Amino acid sequence: MFQSKFICSIRFWFLILLGGLTIPFSSSFAEAAFAKVQAPGFYRFKLGAIEVTVLSDGTVALPVDQLLDYPKPQISHDLEMSYLKSPLETSVNGYLLNTGEKLILIDTGAGAFFGPTVGKLVSNLKASGYQPEQVDEIYITHMHADHVGGLVDGEKVVFPNALLRVDQKEADFWLTQSNMEKASESNKDFFKNALAAVIPYIKIGHYKTFDGETKLSEAVKALPSAGHTPGHTVYSIQSKGERLDVVGDLIHVGSIQFANPSVTVHFDIDTKNAQKARMNEFQSAAKTGYMIAAAHIAFPGVGHLRQKGVGFTWIPINYASTP
Repeated sequence: MFQSKFICSIRFWFLILLGGLTIPFSSSFAEAAFAKVQAPGFYRFKLGAIEVTVLSDGTVALPVDQLLDYPKPQISHDLEMSYLKSPLETSVNGYLLNTGEKLILIDTGAGAFFGPTVGKLVSNLKASGYQPEQVDEIYITHMHADHVGGLVDGEKVVFPNALLRVDQKEADFWLTQSNMEKASESNKDFFKNALAAVIPYIKIGHYKTFDGETKLSEAVKALPSAGHTPGHTVYSIQSKGERLDVVGDLIHVGSIQFANPSVTVHFDIDTKNAQKARMNEFQSAAKTGYMIAAAHIAFPGVGHLRQKGVGFTWIPINYASTP
């Protein structure tokens, strides 16, 4: 009897291996709905004694083949070499610094100014363990809507305890009514959005400009980098011999402009100075070895540069599970 059962068992598994016997199997687990959401968008690392938290505001699809001052066939080729295409899903990044004494936010994302795929900076700030009320100071690289939009929710101030800092030249350009009146119809919204974002902070007395190179806090210095806008500013952060420069919009499309830093974007108000500011910053970073952080390089947008001919090679920050 035992031998007969043993032989039957062997025949059973032999038929399975040959595909001659099918065991019913439910596939219900494969029918789950797509989740369609990412994890909260923040990334944290240490710079000396400072804790840096990169905050994603989301991404926006940009028709870079229409925005870059570069031949369209070359744009397509360069994007394809990085397995990309236009419209290009482009990150919008902000940078939160915890110095141990202050909580400083550099740029605030687009808020409600750019549509539903962005405007996530505040929710990611909360997910990272902070509240908007805790932010002490906000430094703006420039007043384009995707950098100042997160300052407000409608007419309401989002960061009620924060002092807003902006370069005087940037403020003079975007907050002057006569400049908006002289602008083309397609550019008037740039001025309207800047006014809508900044005026509420002026009204509550939480607004202070600076002029050019200025030490704003013990760890952060403002460095003028005009070109993209009249008062575009790089913020250089240093702690215990380490340095990170938050470069705003010195670069928009990494797969093209790192290798070809002379390529400009239609949003540059002064293309010659935009090129110069980008080259100066990139050469300095490559020579010295400090990191840069860019608003529109794929999240978290932090890394090093190495010079390669007339261009540069981008080396993203290495991921670490704990800061």
